[in-house]
Amino acid sequence: MKKSLLALAALTAFAGAASAQSSVTLFGVLDLNVRQINNDDNRTIMSQDGIASSRLGFRGVEDMGGGMRAGFWLEAGVSADNGTTGGNVSSVAGAANAVTGFFNRRATVSLMGSFGEVRLGRDYTPDFWNHTVYDPFGTNGVGSSVNVFGTFNGAATLVRANNSVGYFLPAMGGFGGQVMFAFGEDQPNQGNKHLAGRLTYAAGPLSAGIAYGKTDAELPGDGDWTRFNIGGSYNLGFANLMAQYNRGEGDGGADNGKKQTLWLLGAVIPMGAHTFKLSYVDSNSSGSGIDQRDANQIAAGYQYDMSKRTALYGTLSRVSNDAGAAYTAGGGGSGLTAGSDSTGFEIGIRHTF
Repeated sequence: MKKSLLALAALTAFAGAASAQSSVTLFGVLDLNVRQINNDDNRTIMSQDGIASSRLGFRGVEDMGGGMRAGFWLEAGVSADNGTTGGNVSSVAGAANAVTGFFNRRATVSLMGSFGEVRLGRDYTPDFWNHTVYDPFGTNGVGSSVNVFGTFNGAATLVRANNSVGYFLPAMGGFGGQVMFAFGEDQPNQGNKHLAGRLTYAAGPLSAGIAYGKTDAELPGDGDWTRFNIGGSYNLGFANLMAQYNRGEGDGGADNGKKQTLWLLGAVIPMGAHTFKLSYVDSNSSGSGIDQRDANQIAAGYQYDMSKRTALYGTLSRVSNDAGAAYTAGGGGSGLTAGSDSTGFEIGIRHTF
């Protein structure tokens, strides 16, 4: 008994010493709402992720001395409406990046120093960031710009990529950047081999980014997918104006020669605890069979910050489809006939911890 107690005390002391140079943080978001989607039918549901993605995560950093640090990040999507993991996959972004793993949002380990950061694991693709950073709704909810944007040739890299190696530049007077290569070792017919890069600039009221990414086919006969985008914002004090341009294109495979472009103009207007959000998105497609698959979306939102962690919100959007398009507000609802319009409305609460 005495030996067991001594061993336990020694183990506890060792654990305390080992963790003294490290820090681990538990964090998360819960965002739930009541959402109504009006397509050819009307559907009212309990939904989530209206202004933020529900998640549970752990992150930590170890200071190894000499300016070197090691870090990890594990983040799981949470379906807060039913208590399961996985997160919301009802939208285009979610469906294209759904995985069965627990830490489906991010699972990375890093080395950091004056040289920047080298990061390995499942992570966001560089060519997705301009989509979400320069969207007043952060690609969340019925106002998300991704509601009317997709991928070609079944590529699963619209938002994240598995088995990736990434490098992030150190801060250089407002300039930054990153590159990523993701090995296509899983689900080869989904084209998960991805090469991408992004350059950014942020100083004072101006923020801008430009990115390019290519997802390669892994099997003969499959097609590739490329994406180019540029975005920016300018903070006037009373309003933060945003704009972005995205272009996706299929090369080979079933979507050979098909293209899609997306323009967004938006604004975030803070007034103390109140924030108003506005956006207009125009999506245009070209190529065999999709020339009439154009759409536009207009969205307006309101957020009231009850505290630093808790907010109430409401968002309204309308998607207008051309004859060959069937995009829906928020990716929800059912029974939409091509060429019909879709409206979405949600009211909810978001809490961070």
